[in-house]
Amino acid sequence: MIPYSLLDLAPVPEGHTPADALANTRDLAQYAETLGYTRYWLAEHHNMTGIASAATAVLIGHVAGATRTIRVGAGGIMLPNHAPLMVAEEFGTLATLYPDRIDLGLGRAPGTDGATAQALRRGMRPEDSFPQDVQELIAYLGAPDPVARVRAVPGAGTHVPVWILGSSLYGAQLAAALGLPYAFASHFAPAALEQALDVYRRSFRPSEHLDQPHAMMAINVFAAATDAEGARLQTSMMQAFANLRQGRPGPLPRPVDDIAAELSPPVLASVRQALACSAVGSPDSVRRQLAELIAAFRPDEVMLSAQIHDHAARRNAFRIAAEAMNDPDP
Repeated sequence: MIPYSLLDLAPVPEGHTPADALANTRDLAQYAETLGYTRYWLAEHHNMTGIASAATAVLIGHVAGATRTIRVGAGGIMLPNHAPLMVAEEFGTLATLYPDRIDLGLGRAPGTDGATAQALRRGMRPEDSFPQDVQELIAYLGAPDPVARVRAVPGAGTHVPVWILGSSLYGAQLAAALGLPYAFASHFAPAALEQALDVYRRSFRPSEHLDQPHAMMAINVFAAATDAEGARLQTSMMQAFANLRQGRPGPLPRPVDDIAAELSPPVLASVRQALACSAVGSPDSVRRQLAELIAAFRPDEVMLSAQIHDHAARRNAFRIAAEAMNDPDP
């Protein structure tokens, strides 16, 4: 059995509010802890009415305070939106409050549109400073330097584990060069998964952080009592993804009985391709599909995500997935 974790986008379902979404996140994190999940990660998105995790560090603190043992972190913080020092201070504070329980995944994309990026007061510079920003941030979290003119307080000496996130070869190359763990966003962009993992493993340079490569892949889970119900649960994310691709994001839609009646054939084909890294259906089907994906890509960890409209159904899906991960060969 390999470690399995949970990615929560704090979805705001149609007919509900951000307050409902945040209450659901707290409840789901507490439940995930009882199910044996290793990590509970939240992702930074801005200006999206269907996602309530914009203030990611704040929500991580809320979840960590509501749980006792599960690791809590960002999957991830979009570093172009932030000064590295401020991220170090935020996550240094979290690590000081919740020792040895905080993770920091870093992404290179802004996670939003240009107008929102400007509203965040972080101009998109023409040069790519992401590698330098990552190293600056890690340095702030490293051993205290008594002669440094700028220090993260809290932050220095906390050694918060830093992950590089990605959906292309860029992140794989950077994680390998810096000797950091790598998480691939295969739950919505699986096309380069195999090549990225190969590049990461072949190019990895041991570091003070890791002796050998450590890769995580993300998988969507839509588990239910039957294959038909699992497929129906998936239609919420399929609609949401199509809406996002067409420039009209909104709350997480209710599931539908016939997704082909909602999306045109080209859009549906594109969505199916983007969400190909998914396990859908009954417990037996989900167990088999998870085993096949793990065997094909050999990740060191798995991050499971479930964008499901009904909170009770979402809890149930993560329970079924945890049982499958704990007992892959019943």
